[in-house]
Order: sequence, then structure tokens, then C-alpha cells
Amino acid sequence: MSAFAQIWVITKLEIGRAFFSRRALWVYLLAIFPAVIFIGHGIDIRFKRDRWSSKGIVATAVLDSISKGMTPEDVIAKAGEPVMKREWKYRRRVEDGEKGKERETVHRRSMDYFDGVRRVNFDFENGKLTRIGKNNLMTFEEDRKVFAAVFQFFYLRLAIFFGCLGIFINLFRGEMLDKSLHFWFLAPVRRDVLLLGKYCAGLISSSVIFGMGALLSFSAMVAFQDPADLQRYLQAEGPGHLAWYVLAAVLGCVGYGSVFLAAGLLLRNPIIPAVVMLLWESINGFLPDLLQKLSVLHYLQSLCPVPAPMDADVPPVLRMILSPAAPSSAWVAILGLLAFTALVLYAATYAVRRLEINYGTE
Repeated sequence: MSAFAQIWVITKLEIGRAFFSRRALWVYLLAIFPAVIFIGHGIDIRFKRDRWSSKGIVATAVLDSISKGMTPEDVIAKAGEPVMKREWKYRRRVEDGEKGKERETVHRRSMDYFDGVRRVNFDFENGKLTRIGKNNLMTFEEDRKVFAAVFQFFYLRLAIFFGCLGIFINLFRGEMLDKSLHFWFLAPVRRDVLLLGKYCAGLISSSVIFGMGALLSFSAMVAFQDPADLQRYLQAEGPGHLAWYVLAAVLGCVGYGSVFLAAGLLLRNPIIPAVVMLLWESINGFLPDLLQKLSVLHYLQSLCPVPAPMDADVPPVLRMILSPAAPSSAWVAILGLLAFTALVLYAATYAVRRLEINYGTE
């Protein structure tokens, strides 16, 4: 039997264990967590939009024509009855010349309107408009930016990282804990072939789990959007964006999986290199451009079609420090990750050939 046939047989034997190991069940929760967030967000936005729309939509131009100093009656004459209104009174201290501080009664009134996109709030004090607040419901563009942030800051940095840790560490280390690895070593198969078969099983399972997780999260993000906006997006860049997100998730499994498989072979306590790598990936944004490019995360983020937004309130100095290095081209990112993975697996073959089983020390 050829080496490739042996790898395929080992992969088929191991893939069920990689998918359904009790030690890896929490990986599924990491994969679907962003989808749950976007589904909840979409339901909340749709509920608010339907509730406010049922009470009447006012033209944006009408709401923009309302200015401070107008009375509630003036606003109602222009915009009609509000979606929501509230009135209350309270007493506050005021300076009254020689009399010192006295208390006066303040009559407050608040009215809300909806123009289909924004919720506009008018605050009145003693019958005069004093404040105008405008709060947008999340637009499709904003939702795409939020998805980019969730995908890059949570999915790539944490979910796929720890998911691959749980799946690939158990391929060898888990069998040593179960005292079953010696059965594989007694089989008439080279150890490097065994390693590649186990790696393929872990890669297929992790790629399916996190690739489907990325697909499910993206679908949850677009499912609650305006049909016209969604159709334009799907006819333009939408399918391409989805393909790059899924590819980034799969390549994350390729890169991180090889590292954790090798760590399970080389070290008795693989948590130590996992922590070191997590710290390196976490401080990636603080490093100079050259060092940022020595990170798996840099190449995965280079594949993401939408850059992760940065909060406008971040101080300029910190913004400069946290700014990522210029992204690599797609082909450089893909080939770089594949070359890195090949190098790590090549080193792991030396480790597996010299591995000695001593269950008493595990």
C-alpha cells in the first residue's frame, strides 16, 4: 500500500474521533458563538424597526428641518404625533442675584420620531426645544464592519486558536493520556505517515467546523438586512467577501493546527507554547512592521476583505502603535502560511520518529 493510501486510511480512522471527541465538544460552541450574536442582533434590530415603523415613518427632510427653540406644538405640526413621548417635572437650584440659591420647577418633555433609518429624539425644557439626538439603527455598512471586527478579533485570535489547540493537541497527547498510542506504533506504518494522517484528520474536522462557523456567522449577519441592500451586495462583492472569510478560517486551521500538533509531540505540557504563541499573536499590533509579518495572524488578517475598524476615541499615539502593518498580498499570505505549515510539519516528523512512550510519566 502506498504512503498516500496509508495516510487516507489513517485519516478516515481518526476523523470521527477528531469530530466527536468529548475533549473537543466545546470547539463547536466557539465556532457558532458569533452566529448566535448576529442572530440575536438581527432579531433585535428587526423588532425595533417593525415596532417604530408601525407607529409612522416621518420623512428625513422634515425631521432635519426642526431646529432648537421650537415648541412641542411646532414640532407636532411639522412631523405629526411622535412614536414615543414622555413628560416629567423636577426642581433644581438656580442663582437669583441677592436672594442666593433658589429652586425652580423645570418641565421636561421628550418626543421620539423614526425616519426608517434613524431614531430622532427631541428634548424640550419649559416648552422650548433644547436638544436633538439622532441614533442610527445599524446599517448594512456598519454591520459589515462589525462582522469584520468580530471575525478578526474573536474568530481568528481566539475561537480558531483555541479550537485548533483542543483538536490537534489531542491527536497525539490525548492518545497518550488514554494509553492507546502504542497500538498505532505497533502498526506496520511509518511514523511520519501516521503523523500526516492524523494531521489531515484534524485539519478536515477543524476546517469543516470553523469554515461552516464562518459561513453561518456571515449568513446570520446578512439575513436580517434590507432586501434591496442585500441583493445589491450579493450581486457585487458579497460572494467574494464570503469566500475570503471562509478561506481565512480554513488557513487559520492549517497554520495553528500544525503548531499545536508539533507542540503535542515535542513537549509534555503543550499549554506552555500555546500561551507563548497567544501572547505573541496578542501583541502583534504593538510590534514593528517586520515582526508583525512573523505572525500567523498577520497573514490571516491580510486575507480578510474588510479591515477591522478602530474606535474613533482611541488616542492618536495608541492608534499609531496599534495600526497593523500593511497587509500582504493574497498570494503572499497563502503561500507564506503553507510554507510555514510545511516547515513545522517537517520538524514534527523528526519528533515523532524519536518519540518514546512512557505512560507512567503522563
